Amino acid sequence: MNNTEKNGRINYILIDYENVQPASFDLPKNYFFKVFIFVGANQTKIPIELVASMQILGSNAEYVRIEGNGKNALDFHVAFYLGRMFEKDPTGYFHIISKDSGFDILVNHLRNKKVLIRRYDQIDDIPVLKISDSKTIEEKIELIVAYLVKRGNAKPKKVDTLSNSLNSLFMQALSKNELKMLINKLTEKKYITVEESRVNYNLMVS
Repeated sequence: MNNTEKNGRINYILIDYENVQPASFDLPKNYFFKVFIFVGANQTKIPIELVASMQILGSNAEYVRIEGNGKNALDFHVAFYLGRMFEKDPTGYFHIISKDSGFDILVNHLRNKKVLIRRYDQIDDIPVLKISDSKTIEEKIELIVAYLVKRGNAKPKKVDTLSNSLNSLFMQALSKNELKMLINKLTEKKYITVEESRVNYNLMVS
């Protein structure tokens, strides 16, 4: 069984290298990634550590050199490549790495169309990268609470919806029993209370 079959979806990482310059990255081996680094026309040097990270991915890594220096030229390239990727693989996870909040209009539009996409300030902010390092239940709970806090008023209101959201957060890699255990742990630590099927939150509890 290959990684794509095991974990269901491909993760596409699109890095705005004009805006964010990761020194390197270490992607978990049990998920499938394709990484695209969008390099500005005036950017002529890339650190050897980052190049080495890309080389590990082989054909699943690509540099995209931007032609021209016009305003938002790189953003348009990212949007174009994103559209092509989605057309070929509408079930993929798409991660835009950029501190440019201008991408959020596009991201929100696509999320409303049920596309699995988010923007992150740094590559290490991608949940699956944090999750891959989380071994204990406590570490998973910490990640879940941070995720729920970021959801703001959009937190799941039903137990089934919460379970589906957590499974999505953990890249569809959890069994029903594991999801139930995590929800029980959230209840035990008083982060949530469940009344019938409705979920109430108290995320300030430590």
